[in-house]
Amino acid sequence: MGLGGAPIVDPRRGDVEDDAASPHQRSLVAIAGNLLVEISLPKLLLAWTVSLLLPAVLLGVSPLVATAWLATVSRNVLRLTEIGSALVLASLIILGWIGWRPLFRIAENNFWSLNALAVQPAYTFFREALHHLAERIFSRDSTTANQRARLRAASSAGASIILCGCAVLLALLVWPASRWTGSVTDLASPHHLIVPALANAAVLVSVYLASAALIWGFADTGMDQPLDLAEFDAVPSGGRTWRVAHLSDIHVVGERYGYRIESGRGGPQGNDRLMRVIARVAAIHSTHPLDLVLVSGDLTDAGRATEWAEFLDAVAQYPDLAARMIVLPGNHDLNIVDRANPARLDLPFSTGKRLRQMRTLSAIAAVQGDRVRVFAHGSTQLAGTLNEALAPHLPGIVAFAENGGLRRSLGLRNVFDDQFPMILPPETEDGLGVAILNSNAQTHFSFTNALGLISAEQGRRLAAAVGHYSKAHWIIALHHHLIEYPMPVVAFSERVGTALVNGSWFVRKLGAFAGRVVVMHGHRHIDWIGACGALRIISAPSPVMGATDDAPTHFHIHALATTSDGQLHLLVPERVEIAGTATRSAD
Repeated sequence: MGLGGAPIVDPRRGDVEDDAASPHQRSLVAIAGNLLVEISLPKLLLAWTVSLLLPAVLLGVSPLVATAWLATVSRNVLRLTEIGSALVLASLIILGWIGWRPLFRIAENNFWSLNALAVQPAYTFFREALHHLAERIFSRDSTTANQRARLRAASSAGASIILCGCAVLLALLVWPASRWTGSVTDLASPHHLIVPALANAAVLVSVYLASAALIWGFADTGMDQPLDLAEFDAVPSGGRTWRVAHLSDIHVVGERYGYRIESGRGGPQGNDRLMRVIARVAAIHSTHPLDLVLVSGDLTDAGRATEWAEFLDAVAQYPDLAARMIVLPGNHDLNIVDRANPARLDLPFSTGKRLRQMRTLSAIAAVQGDRVRVFAHGSTQLAGTLNEALAPHLPGIVAFAENGGLRRSLGLRNVFDDQFPMILPPETEDGLGVAILNSNAQTHFSFTNALGLISAEQGRRLAAAVGHYSKAHWIIALHHHLIEYPMPVVAFSERVGTALVNGSWFVRKLGAFAGRVVVMHGHRHIDWIGACGALRIISAPSPVMGATDDAPTHFHIHALATTSDGQLHLLVPERVEIAGTATRSAD
């Protein structure tokens, strides 16, 4: 029996639920309003307690406990003879050194937890707010890239001075409540230490923020500012050339009529456009072979199993491309707690984040697990392939994916982070390698899912890999853009919460071997090619997002070349346009 008539609301066109978390279809104020209505306040309070309050208390109580312990040791030593005192003191120093090292590590980790959650984002917010305000007041739309670069440098210096002043003021305000020496009686009544511990933490973090803001600000001011690439290199003669198809932010959905979180009904529906993009890449490869197909993150829209299944099915149709494909995780693959409700959050020990990590790692291993190498645990030495590194964990990963559970999740807590950076080694000593980084910050809240961070451990391992292959050339592949680029933006929301929190540090880290590398990333869906000094940076547009089905999108084929000078040259890219089609709902 056929339908008696058209439905009152055509489900093929979607509805307001598809726009629930879309900043392109709704204002951030409207989304934040829904967030306040939907958010679980007890869960938010517990998350703040675990992520902010508890680290602050442990950090602030450390000097009180340490001084109380030293006072007790001193009194006991004074009661002994000189030889006995010396022996006891030496024994206590040895025991204290061994026993307090773990406690010192706890305090150190809590410090960096507060730093990542509150200190560095505060500096970033001030810097970008001042930069945004300066552009609107002084430059409008007529500003040039050089002028925007100078404004960014000045904004960094100004923000550091303002934030330093705010931090000093906060330290002065809480100083009367702080206390830096403890006693045995304090340890007998630890609840009396809560207020001075919090005050101590506030003072320590404020002093650190005051000094760090000045260091970061003037380091940002003095660094090479991002500028549009002045010109591409000429085609060299006699060197090797590599062709790289750079895709990013394909945001696979798991439903035939599904929309993306970010674009809502203002973007494509289903995966038809993605399939046309992959077919176009395959057609290009058949006539002019590609060396690499790089997909720099956000392979899925929310990291769900059905989305990964759609992605793997699409790739499996083109085995030649799959053999050349390199993929890496984006924030939508890992940090989306609920695609329809940005008010949902994971607690730091929730299993949802771990499950998304294992799905992502499983898909990455299926694509490139036998081609990329990873580092030995806790070292800067390259070991075996990704598949070899994951082999001991396979039973645990499968059991967790099948049955869940907090115990199984804790057993896998370091597995994901330990695999980065992954290294696709160069085929020859002067060939082209790929360093694949995870630039996603550890966030557990959909509304802040876009934060990016390159860990110091990844930085050390990256430097070790590039140093090991001292004549090789490299693509540094990550998801997040390094810093805000010199292009005008309309909304302040486009600046904050998207670039790497420590992007300026990472740019300086790459400066030592900038002539041999090119950075390729996605995340902002911005088509931009530029440089910070000698470091070339390629930001990929999304060939899927940013347009409805009937509008065109594009991506690029990049040509990288080497010559006898040992430098990596960036040639004029080939722009590949994907034409729009009539929508299914219109049909």
